Amino acid sequence: MGEGWQLLTIRGIPLRIHPSWFVILLLATLGFQQQYALSLRGQLTPAALWAVALVTSLALFVSVLLHELGHSLVALRQGVKVKSITLFLLGGVASVERECSTARGALMVAAAGPAVSLVLGIGLLASTHAASHFTPVLGQVVERLGALNLILGLFNLLPGLPLDGGLIVKALVWEFSGSQRRGVEVANACGRFLSLFAVGLGTVLLLRGGGIGGAWLILLGWFGLGAARNQKQMLVVQQALKDLKVKDVAQRRFRVLEADTSLRELSRIRLGTAPPIAEAGEGTPPADKDTNGPADWLLVCDRGRWQGVIDDAPLQALPVQCWDRERVGDHLQPLSSLPAIPESAPLWQAALQLEDGNHQRLLVLSPAGLPYGTVERPELGEAVLKKLGLRLPANLLSAARRENGYPLGMALGQVARGMVSSGEVSPLTDKVTR
Repeated sequence: MGEGWQLLTIRGIPLRIHPSWFVILLLATLGFQQQYALSLRGQLTPAALWAVALVTSLALFVSVLLHELGHSLVALRQGVKVKSITLFLLGGVASVERECSTARGALMVAAAGPAVSLVLGIGLLASTHAASHFTPVLGQVVERLGALNLILGLFNLLPGLPLDGGLIVKALVWEFSGSQRRGVEVANACGRFLSLFAVGLGTVLLLRGGGIGGAWLILLGWFGLGAARNQKQMLVVQQALKDLKVKDVAQRRFRVLEADTSLRELSRIRLGTAPPIAEAGEGTPPADKDTNGPADWLLVCDRGRWQGVIDDAPLQALPVQCWDRERVGDHLQPLSSLPAIPESAPLWQAALQLEDGNHQRLLVLSPAGLPYGTVERPELGEAVLKKLGLRLPANLLSAARRENGYPLGMALGQVARGMVSSGEVSPLTDKVTR
């Protein structure tokens, strides 16, 4: 959907307006103007009718904003960061950094929005009589806003994703079954059924002259089907991160040097003028021929025994005249200085480790604790996309390699963090042994 334009910040939460919001603002103003033209005929000038219609539309979206603030403030109390609230074509949406870690917390967050709308609706309808005594125009505005808030609250309680009622269903199933995944599956199935029903009903209304009402139902149903499809893909992504092992995607973005190699030779390797280094270690993945992305690590052996890793620091610290007599074995850092992960670890652990440590790559270790290969974000993303049945063109993979990021902007680190926070997987507690 995109972020839109930021207007202001409420309790540290950015409020944004998506360009599509102006479309619904225009349609709502037009609809209210037609209603007021009938109910307030002769009481207001045409310009005043348009002004009252615009004020009603803006007040309606203030109600939508309060609905989303209800979600957001409860989420903050549950320790969940709210990234933004965006008003768009179909209303509003609050973007959170992660889901609640407990089913009860998720239930409270989901129920907060409809509760705000229902309280607003009941309160406004209860004050209609007093507002009418002040002025009939205000009475009609308050009555319409009250009815629309009731409709907003009740509509959002329909039991299917992405509506709040679907989130409530997910939380309840999660609470009683102990599985968040099961909750998502049930709520997603309900949401898909409701979306298909909305599309079907909207089509019937449109064919029978229902006009804007039928088209609106079709739009809502289409949006719901898209959300259901995205949620299903998310489940596949989570399952892939659990099923695939680091060994399945490991490449070899390191080269192996002998300890007696001179710093002069190290310089040639870094400049790319040295001859290729022989492959090392049986059973290791083939060297990655793609030269995009961060430079390969240089690991050092001494007669077949791993000694450590060397970087460019000696070349920068020592004068060129010393490069011929100085050996890389004299300037090593231990292998333990590199972020590492066992080859048997699931991919979600690699994604989480890359995210939390902000590492460019991880050293993959064999069961014996020896270097086996490396893993980076592009490999993780490509493996998950293959699990989804997608194969990306080579140019997109190369672009991801250059940026050392996930293809198509996949946020696998955040997905893995959400899996941990929801209890879908157990957090990484064991230290890597070498």
